[in-house]
Amino acid sequence: MLHETSLIATLVMGLVFAFVGGFIASKLKLPPLVGYLLAGIAAGPFTPGFVGDKDVASQLAEIGVILLMFGVGLHFSIKDLLAVRKIAVPGAIGQIAVATAMGAGLAHFWGWSLGAGLVFGLSLSVASTVVLLRALEQHNALDTINGRVAVGWLIVEDLVMVLSLVLLPALAGVLGGNAASTAGGTENIWATLGITIGKVALFLVLVLTVGARAVPWLLRQVARVGSRELFTLAVLAIALGIAYGSAVLFGVSFALGAFFAGVVLSGTDFSHQAAADSLPLQDAFAVLFFVSVGMLFDPTILVREPLSVLAVVAVIVLGKSIAALGIVLLFGYPVVTALMVSASLAQIGEFSFILAALGMSLGILPKEGQDLILAGALLSITLNPLAFATINPVMKWLRARPRVLSAIERKGDEGLSTLSIGEAEGPKDHAIIVGYGRVGGHIGSVLRTQGIPVVAIDDDRRRVEYLREDGLDAIYGDATTPGVLEAAGVAGAKLLILATPESYQIQEILEAGRRANPGIDTAVRAHSDEEVALLARQGVGVAIMGKRELTLGLLEYALSRFGMASDEAHRVVTKARLAGEGGVFDRQFEAGPGRLAPERRPHRQYDL
Repeated sequence: MLHETSLIATLVMGLVFAFVGGFIASKLKLPPLVGYLLAGIAAGPFTPGFVGDKDVASQLAEIGVILLMFGVGLHFSIKDLLAVRKIAVPGAIGQIAVATAMGAGLAHFWGWSLGAGLVFGLSLSVASTVVLLRALEQHNALDTINGRVAVGWLIVEDLVMVLSLVLLPALAGVLGGNAASTAGGTENIWATLGITIGKVALFLVLVLTVGARAVPWLLRQVARVGSRELFTLAVLAIALGIAYGSAVLFGVSFALGAFFAGVVLSGTDFSHQAAADSLPLQDAFAVLFFVSVGMLFDPTILVREPLSVLAVVAVIVLGKSIAALGIVLLFGYPVVTALMVSASLAQIGEFSFILAALGMSLGILPKEGQDLILAGALLSITLNPLAFATINPVMKWLRARPRVLSAIERKGDEGLSTLSIGEAEGPKDHAIIVGYGRVGGHIGSVLRTQGIPVVAIDDDRRRVEYLREDGLDAIYGDATTPGVLEAAGVAGAKLLILATPESYQIQEILEAGRRANPGIDTAVRAHSDEEVALLARQGVGVAIMGKRELTLGLLEYALSRFGMASDEAHRVVTKARLAGEGGVFDRQFEAGPGRLAPERRPHRQYDL
């Protein structure tokens, strides 16, 4: 019976251990990734207690790799890369070469083969995108020039690793792995490499031509149906289907197929919604991926080979960072940019694990190499916050010594003047209307007639297509989805109008809008007196409940028809409106005519 439930046991215990480990890591101000890896160690065969099924865990991890790479492809931005290409491309390639050489040097010292050293060095050369993005967000540096340089650098690293995943199986034989026979010498090697590249090229041509047209068309048809569940299912089917098909038909890895499935979607207006819909499943299986990696780790290596572990950590935290620091300074960029990039790269993560696992499966990398890579990842991720913490003290010390600072910074033609990041794009001082139905549509129509720029956000695909045909900037997606408000230019917007009928979304949208633009004004369509009162306490510009305004409009007309002067009728209705804004509208009217409870006064008055 235990064998029959090994999938359930591994899945449940893996997630439970990961939750506990991630929660403890977060409390200790460490990335949750550290907790996930430790959870895998706890569920592995090298520690007492529950032992998960490694075969089941590896298959779950493969799904995690597919969804991770799909997410990388979805967020791949050629525009961001081109903006920093003069430093990111040569810098990342140079840093990878230096780190790979250092790792291969260590492997040679330990008596490993050249192939093992190459895989080992490559695994130490690439930083974790997940850890980097979280660190930049915590330091409010993601949208700065320095943060963009670091992200562009990692994009190049990711592309190099994708290429490595493609070429490594073809070169496994010559690198000392257990690939197919390499009889025929160099000619056979080149033939195998040529066939592999040809298959990959054919796959890319089909994906980037046929897929780039078929996938958006398919999602457009699904989105028009209006079912959120069906759209999510379509996204997952595309990601997993292309990944599986690429492996079966073209011999391409699951990871590469999933990456280009994401790339196909990244240039469409479905990318934000696709990323949001696949994110929960991606997060869950990514956690299982890190747990499965931890299950393979033998923690006794920390005791058996402490000097080797320290040498690996030194390559990751010091060697790789110093190389990046020197490259950035050599290209004429400020010291603060060099420090930010070097701190960002002082860790390794998911691509290192994927590459190490592939090297192990091909028989190139020894088991000890994977253990050292995992130990280096755990320790470097744990130490990474300290790397960022040194930036300000170092800059303060250098600014107090201008001669030293000027000697370090190389003045040239390359510096920050070559960057195009931060240039004004998209609308400015515009109104964003979330929910462009009857209410939002009327508001937008009037604003447009007054020459006020408007951007609409709606999750009805047909409505978005109609609005675009009418010349309105319209974004398809759920405004609670990360990236949708950004696509509408929330950072430069003057007013955020929430006219959506879904009240449960209001708080999340308000928080997201204020995080991106703390000074943005807000106008909200509320659905109850309690909600109006809550929004008032949160400082929204105006909150209006439709049912109340309908009631008050009819009341004012009724009073005037029964002989009350129009100004007096307006005064009574205004008094009722203000009382209602105090959250007691319904109770006051239940009290009977003329009993508007004057002692109840609103805590905030709105310009209605």
